[in-house]
Parts: sequence; structure tokens; C-alpha cells
Amino acid sequence: MDCVVFKMKISDTDSKEFYATFKKTFMPDCLSRINILDDGSLRIVNVTKADAGSYSCIATNHFGTASSTGSLVVKDPTRVVVPPSSMDVTVGESIVLPCQVSHDHSLDIMFTWSFNGHLIDFEKDGDHFERVGGQDSAGDLMIRSIQLKHAGKYVCMVQTTVDKLSATADLIVRGPPGPPEAVTIDEITDTTAQLSWRPGADNHSPITMYVIQARTPFSVGWQAVNTVPDVIDGKTFTATVVGLNPWVEYEFRAVAANLIGIGEPSRSSEKRRTEEALPEVTPANVSGGGGSKSELVITWETVPEELQNGGGFGYVVAFRPFGTISWMQTVVASSDASRYVFRNESLPPFTPYEVKVGVYNNKGEGSFSPVTVVYSAEEEPTRAPTNVFAKSLSASDIEVYWASPHETQSKGRIQGYEVRCWRHEDKEENARKIRTIGNRTSTKVTNLKGNALYHLAVKAYNTAGLGPSSATVNVTTKKPPPSQPPGNIIWNSSDSKIILNWDQVKALDNESEVKGYKVLYRWNRQSSTSVIETNKTSVELSLPFNEDYIIEIKPFSDGGDGSSSEQIRIPKISNAYARGSGTSTSNACTLSAISTIMISLTARSSL
Repeated sequence: MDCVVFKMKISDTDSKEFYATFKKTFMPDCLSRINILDDGSLRIVNVTKADAGSYSCIATNHFGTASSTGSLVVKDPTRVVVPPSSMDVTVGESIVLPCQVSHDHSLDIMFTWSFNGHLIDFEKDGDHFERVGGQDSAGDLMIRSIQLKHAGKYVCMVQTTVDKLSATADLIVRGPPGPPEAVTIDEITDTTAQLSWRPGADNHSPITMYVIQARTPFSVGWQAVNTVPDVIDGKTFTATVVGLNPWVEYEFRAVAANLIGIGEPSRSSEKRRTEEALPEVTPANVSGGGGSKSELVITWETVPEELQNGGGFGYVVAFRPFGTISWMQTVVASSDASRYVFRNESLPPFTPYEVKVGVYNNKGEGSFSPVTVVYSAEEEPTRAPTNVFAKSLSASDIEVYWASPHETQSKGRIQGYEVRCWRHEDKEENARKIRTIGNRTSTKVTNLKGNALYHLAVKAYNTAGLGPSSATVNVTTKKPPPSQPPGNIIWNSSDSKIILNWDQVKALDNESEVKGYKVLYRWNRQSSTSVIETNKTSVELSLPFNEDYIIEIKPFSDGGDGSSSEQIRIPKISNAYARGSGTSTSNACTLSAISTIMISLTARSSL
């Protein structure tokens, strides 16, 4: 504390004389630090703890004496011992601005922070600002994930009931550049555009590079483009964009970068279309063929709009018989066209033609695609397949065979065959159609009804259509397989062998006779199944005893496989000899040497 002033008012002459005498008598050594002012106030300069105490002011005149007493309490001064210091930081960093003080601990102390003249609201701005320190003499400020907006003046203000003071620090935040300004297209040609712009804020790190980006109606988002930079002066920059496509609408923007990172892009420029130019891209994948009689079909992939280089875009189709000199040409005046069909009754079938497709627009004609060979339309096969033969494989399958017709290859090719199959009770127009590809001269017809009469006929086909039909052949599918599964299945095991026995299955009158049985078995944890065929009603399997087995049995006949028994589970065998039978719940029994269980097994299932 620098000084203390005790004020008193002395108005009459006697009192003023008393004051003068007091000052001269009692205060000769304090004139430089303690002074009584002319109005009677007491001024103490550079107050110390020794100045603390009780002070009385006494005034006297001829009417009497008056006095007043007061106490002086001297507190330790508040001082900032660790002030915040100015800092230079990068975007994204976190820092602590210290503000630590020494103060009289009998006094309450309060810290506040302001940023650019505004008090910081730690609740509202808690994502970035936080008071830290944990002591009543520390009011440090943490700033997390610093952004460019956090640059400026920070003031730590400290206040007690008797004094207040503050400390200031400046924070400089370096970051990626701000967006460039006023991107303008100054000049545009068919393949170039000259741009100008003004740099944005460098954010305390010099700009090292500009990237120009372009966007068209055909592009997916913004894409960087090739440029030739040219600095005009320190305030305006230009660059020439090269490699643009003619007759395409472009807009541009600029992005600045410095050593810290890449900044935000500028606003986009206005949209401008490049000038027209001769087309340069030719159609891809020129091909063709097929079609109807007396046609030459030519196809190609369209040129994308962004590569058409101008308005009035279209195609020039040129073709000639293979080996000739003169080209026939036609114009297809549509940018979306991808096909041209030349029709002429005198056009020979399946004849090779050399074909090429060119392009044009308002500026003129471009080049042609490479020459390719396309065949004119074929004629339908003129002869029918011969020696058609069909046989029944089962109750549901028929195999059909035929011989290729002796077709003259000058008029077309045989690309495959179509087999038509219909039941005797049905109409031929509702026949099922099965197509083969290439030179195959047989096929299987499946999913048929058992013991039914079917009619079949075969035709050859190519791109022009179907040829004449062969003669119709008839075939009757075999009777359905037995519907009853094997019953009374009993198994015995001895010496690493399992012996299975079951009752004979008898077919019904409308079913195929039983030719034998299939025994299917697999490990309980295995997916693949092994099969043994036998014409008896028993079988012996050499299987190890250290696995669980799943077994089922079904009859087979000319009509196919019959109904299967329910699955039988044979567990690991620990006895030297065991017997068992299947049950309706697929359980098996491990039996002693004298135990036997026989249960009829008639339910149907499959592996």
C-alpha cells in the first residue's frame, strides 16, 4: 500500500495554529512520508505493517476540544507472480495461459478473463476455454483445440476487496490460408481458360501454392486441373488452365496452401462454356451383325457429350463389301444414335462387310474409327435336324439325340438347337422349349411325369430365327419308383463290421419293379455321403467303431430311386458285439450280447 490519508476539517484560526504547532513539534522526521494536509487530513506514503494501529484526530479552540478516532489495518498487496505471456501457436494445439498471484490470504480473491474486450463465459464456451490450476492463487486459462478465431488479446483480471490488477498477453494463431477471393474467368478458348483472383488471409504463414479446381455438368465433384501460373503483382494472381474439353461448361475455384495445411476453397467463378472445335474422339466398339433378312446391322458406343467438342454432333457410317474399294456412306444426325441398319433386298446373307464410323459437329468432320468386319444378316436354317431319337432314362427324365442337318454355310450358321417337348394330352403350342448352344446334338429333358407319353421335335436356330422342324418322335417315361421305404431295419456289429438287414420292398402295379437297394452312410459330423448298391436285403459294412454313423436305405428301379428309410444313427461301439434297430425317432441302442430290439421302420426321409 502506497499511502493512507486520514481526513479532518479544521475551520477556525486557533485550530489551524494548533495544527501548525503539532506538525512542527511531533512530526519533524516524517515530513517526507507522513504529512498533514492543509485541510487537516493525514497522508501516509509507502505504508508498512508498522503503520497499522489506531489514529485520533483532535481539534481545539477557545470553545473547547473535539476528537475522532479510527483504525488502520494494513494488508499484504496482491501481485501477479506468473503472468500470461504472449504466444505463437498453430491451429489445433492446446495451451495454458498462466495467471498466478501472491495475495493476503485473509482476503477473498477473484479471477476473471476477457478475450478481445469481452468476458469469457466458461459455460457457453466450455468446448475451448477452461479455468485450471486448482489453487486460490492460480487462475490459469486452458485453451483447447485452438482455432483461428481464438487469436487476439487475453486479459487476466485479479480483484480483492482492497485492490485489483490485471495482466495481458497476445495470442497469435497460425493456420492454413483463408479462401482466395474474386475468382474470375478473364478469357476462354476451346481448351484453355485464363483465371485471376486475389489471395485471402495467409493466417501468419506465407502462402506457398495455389491449386485450381474445375467442375462441369459431367464431373463428379471438383477436380484439380493443370495450370500455368503467372503472378501479376502482390495483390492479384492469374493462371492459365490448360487441357480443357471444347464446348463444355466450366466453373472454377482456387485453393491456397501454406506450410501448415490446405485452406478452404474460394467461391466458384461464373460458368463459362469453352469454344467449339473439330471432334477428336471416335466411337468405340464398332461391331454389328444379326438382324432380319437383307439387313446389315452396324452398332457402336456413343461419344459422351463432354467429348463431342461442339453442337450439331452426329455420326458418319461407312461400309463396303469385304475386298472392294468404294465406300458407301450415310449420315446419322443424332448424338444419341448407337445403331444403323442398312436394308437392301439384294443384300446377300451372311456376307462380310468392312465397316467404320466417323463423327462430325458444327466445326466439321472428325476422323473415323478403325475398320472392322461385320456380317450381314443370316437366313434361317433351311433344313431340319435328322435321325431324332429319344429314350426314357427314368420316370422323370428323357434323353434326346439328333444329327445336324447338311446346311449350306454360305447363307448362315447354326448356332444351336431348340428341342420342343409336350405331353400327349397337351397342345403342341404349349410345348416346353429347351435350347442348346453350339454343336451339341443331345440334351436331357427333366421334371417329367412318370408313365406318360411325350412327343418331341428339334429345330436348328441362328440369329435370323428357327429353321424347319424335324419329324416328331414319341417316348413314354418309365413307371414311378417304389413309394414304400425299406422296413424292419436291424443292425448287428462285430469285429469292426456292421451288418444291416431289412424287409424286401414290393412295388405297386403302377410302379417300377425294385432292381436293388442303395445304402447311404456317412459320419455324423461329415457332409459327404458314401453309397453301396446291392440286389439283396442285407449288406455288410466295414466301419471303424470310433465314430457315430448315419445310415439310410432306399430301393431303386428303372423309374429312379424310391422312398428312403428314416435315418439310422449307429453310435460308437465299445462292446465286442452289439445289436440294434432303427426307431421312428432316429435313435439307436447300444446293446449287450444277449439284447435284441426289432422295430418296424417305415417313415420316409433322406440324407
